[in-house]
Amino acid sequence: MGGEAGCATAVGAEGRVKSLGLVFEDERKGCYSSGETVAGHVLLEASEPVALRALRLEAQGRATAAWGPSAGPRASASASALAVFSEVEYLNVRLSLREPPAGEGIILLQPGKHEFPFRFQLPSEPLVTSFTGKYGSIQYCVRAVLERPKVPDQSVKRELQVVSHVDVNTPALLTPVLKTQEKMVGCWFFTSGPVSLSAKIERKGYCNGEAIPIYAEIENCSSRLIVPKAAIFQTQTYLASGKTKTIRHMVANVRGNHIASGSTDTWNGKTLKIPPVTPSILDCCIIRVDYSLAVYIHIPGAKKLMLELPLVIGTIPYNGFGSRNSSIASQFSMDMSWLTLTLPEQPEAPPNYADVVSEEEFSRHIPSYPQPPNCEGEVCCPMFACIQEFRFQPPPLYAEVDPHPSDVEETQPVSFIL
Repeated sequence: MGGEAGCATAVGAEGRVKSLGLVFEDERKGCYSSGETVAGHVLLEASEPVALRALRLEAQGRATAAWGPSAGPRASASASALAVFSEVEYLNVRLSLREPPAGEGIILLQPGKHEFPFRFQLPSEPLVTSFTGKYGSIQYCVRAVLERPKVPDQSVKRELQVVSHVDVNTPALLTPVLKTQEKMVGCWFFTSGPVSLSAKIERKGYCNGEAIPIYAEIENCSSRLIVPKAAIFQTQTYLASGKTKTIRHMVANVRGNHIASGSTDTWNGKTLKIPPVTPSILDCCIIRVDYSLAVYIHIPGAKKLMLELPLVIGTIPYNGFGSRNSSIASQFSMDMSWLTLTLPEQPEAPPNYADVVSEEEFSRHIPSYPQPPNCEGEVCCPMFACIQEFRFQPPPLYAEVDPHPSDVEETQPVSFIL
């Protein structure tokens, strides 16, 4: 770092700053959260001696919702009367990086490169996730301001990305969501029959990049050809001056096969991948970002049948151990209904072999032998035929009580090889 001294000279006042920059300690860090430390350096390069009154660092964060003519904090009085504006502050930090000694008005920086480190901690209170929308934004920034005599202040600003973590492993977000609806197609007395839809997702919370398995059952009892579809919708809600603005748009979708009249279709885990989107913002009083998974049916000549399942896009992924009964087993609930069957309390007897072996199989295993010319008596058949027939005779009937009990207990030792 170059030298500095307190002096009020004309040379210092007219000195030129070649560059002013701001870098973070970890430039690879994508975002910050509540309670974390932000550190970095302000870089200043002077081509000649530079006089300054102070060098300070400002960190600010606020949510702003505004619409109407010239809406914003700098709008004129007449425009502000027509505009809708609201603001909430989340961060306000001011640090002095350089100031003149007591009793002196300015400090003088010598030509060369100067580096001023800074460090501050974000508030421990929850900070709202950074967001930019049509009618508002949630922005955080760090700005270095160079106050100089006789010339305008110079400043450099860097945006600070903040995220409010949402853990999808909480019980509320691991709960499956299921909805059912039916719609009668037609009007007045000319109805063609109902179309029913049942949709389910195994949990409410997902993260970016995850594929959502969708389980749905569609029954088409109408006379029309229908098409099932699914989509993820983002809904932005802005609140300002007691008024509301809402924007809704689709971020991802998937389409199923056509379903003819009188037919049914089942989605057994049809996947819909979540693209990179802003996490759900649920803790800001003037800007809210919600998501929903809509499963709907396009019906020609009629209003679509739609089911909307609430969805929360989080930042901490599902770990697979939170609620296995509600999230993993429910994935197969539509296919594994046989698990509801109970085993008999008492053991049953083994099946009769005569019931298992069919007559066709029985005859296929018995080869045909020519009859001997001089065959007399009841044993006039080949010996091997008798053995083959004996192979398919049923075993003795099963009984838990020995029909021939022995009076002497067996005392021979029994050993098991483990």
